[in-house]
Amino acid sequence: MQADDLQRLLSFKMPYGKYKDTVIADLPGHYLGWFAREGFPKGEIGRLLELMYEIDHNNLGELLVPLRKKT
Repeated sequence: MQADDLQRLLSFKMPYGKYKDTVIADLPGHYLGWFAREGFPKGEIGRLLELMYEIDHNNLGELLVPLRKKT
């Protein structure tokens, strides 16, 4: 994980698919779970999706609340 990854979850938008233009932090858990089962894409998008999956799966969404208030 990189220092600004949590902030990136709130600004990086899905570039494709059903949830195109939705910020990573707002993707539904079932969609993140699908990536976990099928494989995360390569590169930054995959890294961020995997991080968001872990946050969602472990019920740690509260980590993003203070950052949401800043945006």
